[in-house]
Amino acid sequence: MLLKWQFPVLLFLSILSISAGSIIEPIAPGRQPIITGADQTAAYLPLLKGKRVGMLVNPTSVIHNQSIVDSLHKLKVDIREVFGPEHGFRGKASNGAKVSDEIDSATGIPIISLYGRKRKPSKEDMEAIDIMVFDVQDVGCRFYTYINTLRDIMEACAESGKELLILDRPDPNGYVDGPILDMNLKSGIGQFPIPITHGMTIGEFAQMINGEGWLPNKAQCKLKIIRVKNYAHSIHYDLPVNPSPNLNTQQSILLYPSLCLFEGTIISQGRGTHMPFTILGSPDLKGKYAFSFTPVSLPGMSETPLHQDQQCYGLDLRTYNADGLRKAGKINIQWMIELYKAYPAKEKFFDRTFSKQMGDINKLAGTTAFKDQIIAGKSEEEIRRSWEPGLSKYKQMRKKYLLYP
Repeated sequence: MLLKWQFPVLLFLSILSISAGSIIEPIAPGRQPIITGADQTAAYLPLLKGKRVGMLVNPTSVIHNQSIVDSLHKLKVDIREVFGPEHGFRGKASNGAKVSDEIDSATGIPIISLYGRKRKPSKEDMEAIDIMVFDVQDVGCRFYTYINTLRDIMEACAESGKELLILDRPDPNGYVDGPILDMNLKSGIGQFPIPITHGMTIGEFAQMINGEGWLPNKAQCKLKIIRVKNYAHSIHYDLPVNPSPNLNTQQSILLYPSLCLFEGTIISQGRGTHMPFTILGSPDLKGKYAFSFTPVSLPGMSETPLHQDQQCYGLDLRTYNADGLRKAGKINIQWMIELYKAYPAKEKFFDRTFSKQMGDINKLAGTTAFKDQIIAGKSEEEIRRSWEPGLSKYKQMRKKYLLYP
């Protein structure tokens, strides 16, 4: 007898069951509403029945706007462990803040942080489960840390021989652009030889990790992927839940690939305001721009932002046509060119000794050339030419792993 949540077998066709390296033809896009992997409960609940389940999830992991952990817990799925990435399972931690292990007050399930003393599940963690579920909304950028977490989870699953079930979600920045990471600049914000926007969903990226041998010793992780229905990379997708505290609007999500580069400069990207990644500015640009804002300490978002309590002047991009960047398939580097030219003390622009809140522009861009090009006054066309042939080679390689048009 079928349980209430076990619908007709036709729904099982939405399951993508793959071994390492195998590719399934993409689903043709349609006008129907996008249905995420998590929302297709009939497709994956039978895969969890009778198994001890581990879950890598965060606040974006929802079934019809309710936490997937809360939903599956009510359905009596045997969730033994919940693993939390950056910002934590319930999303209460600030950018870069260490997260501790705890017991979830809502369900009583142990929460194991992968953004504290360790970055991947331990051998003991993996022995406690039979299957791992990964359900996190990514934003399609190299310096967004969830693809690093994906790799670490895949490594743990490969080492323990456990299966990884990915509940796929759309990539809101579904295009490919930017320089390929020079692996000599590998860091926590760049782990793979990919461009700034990689143009892949988590499910597709997992296939790339397997296919390109990016796990230690080229290990292979056994994958099952529940594909997104009615999705194509060209389709605009509004995220139902903010992916992190400082990506709190659709506008910020679409501007993030372009504005995150400013974390390697003296220019504030709006951290310390309720408009992060939609505004740019510095106190030293007073008199050059009329728009201004003042970063302050915001617990849970940014406790010690760049230029805290100082009035910053610069660009207001809250009404900029950010979706045009997605449609054009290009990040905007004109803002970097413009603000460098406008900044009076150019020797300070990329100087990290000015503030602990400034990142490394080379690691963010993925190349040492970008900073030199901005300083030298190179045009956008000249800068973009330097991204080849690496960018074109990546686009060709990426095709092997796509699940969606």
